[in-house]
Parts: sequence; structure tokens; C-alpha cells
Amino acid sequence: MSMLSGECPIIHIVGPTAVGKTRLAVELGQLISCEVVNADSRQVYRHMDIGTAKPTAVEQSTVRHHLLDLLEPDENFSLGTFLSLARKSVAEIRQRGHIPLIVGGTGQYIWALEEGWEVPEAAPDHEFRGELEAEAQQSGAEALHRRLQGIDPRRAAELDPRNVRRVIRALEVHHVTGRKPSSYGKLAELALSGFLIGLTMERSSLYCRIDRRVDLMMEAGFLEEVRRLSAMGYTLGKGPLNGPGYTELGQYLSGEKSLDEAVQRTKFQTHRLARKQYSWFKPEDSRIRWLERDEPGLFCRAEGLVEGLLKGSIS
Repeated sequence: MSMLSGECPIIHIVGPTAVGKTRLAVELGQLISCEVVNADSRQVYRHMDIGTAKPTAVEQSTVRHHLLDLLEPDENFSLGTFLSLARKSVAEIRQRGHIPLIVGGTGQYIWALEEGWEVPEAAPDHEFRGELEAEAQQSGAEALHRRLQGIDPRRAAELDPRNVRRVIRALEVHHVTGRKPSSYGKLAELALSGFLIGLTMERSSLYCRIDRRVDLMMEAGFLEEVRRLSAMGYTLGKGPLNGPGYTELGQYLSGEKSLDEAVQRTKFQTHRLARKQYSWFKPEDSRIRWLERDEPGLFCRAEGLVEGLLKGSIS
């Protein structure tokens, strides 16, 4: 990894859900002067603590964390917003002479920061969105996708026509900025290239770990958290609350599922999330230094990598 002289390195800790990224970050925080920048798309929301496995109060007091509890669960948090806030946090952390640890499983966030993506900061146009949503209901999702093809064939080819939300966002970006959505790409000067440590484990063992974590979440009050969010007026299964557990436990509260069915479905959906995360963090990606979660001496190996990085013997 190339760094400017005197500049603190950036370390990314990546991998699938439930593999132990937060714990590793806290362990490293007791070895080096660092601060954590959250790269989990759900942990930016308030009141969603248990279901997102948000770092505990003890963990947050051990190592300073950034980009947690920023918004209410019905507010929008875009990739562009994340990049703006994360870049600002990294700069401030470096000014304090500390090492930024970017920790999370949202692959798009990690790679956008690492590679210097330029993302439009186009404010939502709710009236325009409403018109497109009505058009999709009346004429079908394909109609919107064809409109995008006429404006930006490259971006249209990247999107599944059935993903109406993303097609609408692409059309909205063009409507607000006048630029083709595909014109927003990578800019080297925005890249915050770092040293990537990946945690992984054998898939069936990971699924067992996920299942156990869901059980522990239930014991910790996950159902009560979901019930409280519903009582606050938030729509379960919509927006940030469409993640594993919030949707399924909401279906239990509405009488659509038994509690056992909701818990089992939560486990299955979390397995699915882990598989999706591996499509972002590929085991064969040479940019990532992979560590096996179950191997003896995991934390010693991670500390050795970081010490080698700081001494300049690892790049």
C-alpha cells in the first residue's frame, strides 16, 4: 500500500455478517491509536440496535466510533451521503494522528470509498418519484426501464428492470443533475486506498454462527425492539426496516407468521445476506488479506499484519 509520508494508513475490516468484524476492530483498538468508521448501511439508524448488531456501549467506549445513529428509520441514507461523511471522518481522524478503521459488511460502501467513486448528491425529488411510481404501477416496470435505456443505455444495462427503486433513482439523478447516471464513475483523487483485512469462515459454520446470533438477539430483546419501532409509527419491512428480522418479526406482530416461523425466516434471510456479501468480498480477491475466523491465534495474526503495515514491512 502506498502512503504519503507521515500520513496515517487506512485499514478496512470486511467480511460477511456475524463473522466478528466488530470484535476484531475493538481488539485492534486496544493495540493501536485508531477510530472506527462504520460501513454498515443499517447501523446509521437510531433505535435499530439489536437487529443490526450495532457495537455495544462498552465497545463504543473502548474505541471511538463514527457514523452510528445518524438518522431516524424513515429517513434516506444514500451512498453519496455515506461517502461525504466517511471522507470527512477519515480526514478528521488522520488530523488527530489516529488510524481510521473502516469496518462493515456493506460492500458498495467499502469499495466506493477504497476506489474513489464519484456519486451524485442529487436531492430526492419526491414529486418526480411519485410520478414514476404511478407510471410503473400503470404501465409496468419495463416501461420505466425502457425510458432509462433511451437516456442512458449503459446504466440501464446494469440494472434489473424489476428493481423499480433503482431505475427510478437513475432517472431521478438525470432529472435533477442533467447528467447521465453512468457518467458518475471512479476518481483517483477521491480514492482512500487502504489495507484490507477480511474475516471469513467455512460456509456451514458461518450459518451456524448466524443462527446462534439470531437466538441471542431474541434473548436480548429483538422482538421488543421491533414492537417499539412499530409503536413509534415506523413501517416494518420498508426502507431500512426491510432487513433480516425487522420484516419477519413484523409479520409475526401482524399475525402473518408464528414466532418460530419468523425467527427461522430471519435466520434464512441472514444466510442470504451473507451470500450476497461474498459477491462483494470475493475469497479470490488479492486485495484482501483473508483470515479464517476459526483458526487458532486469529487476533495475533491480525495484530501481526497491522504491526507489519505500520513498520512498513507489509504493503
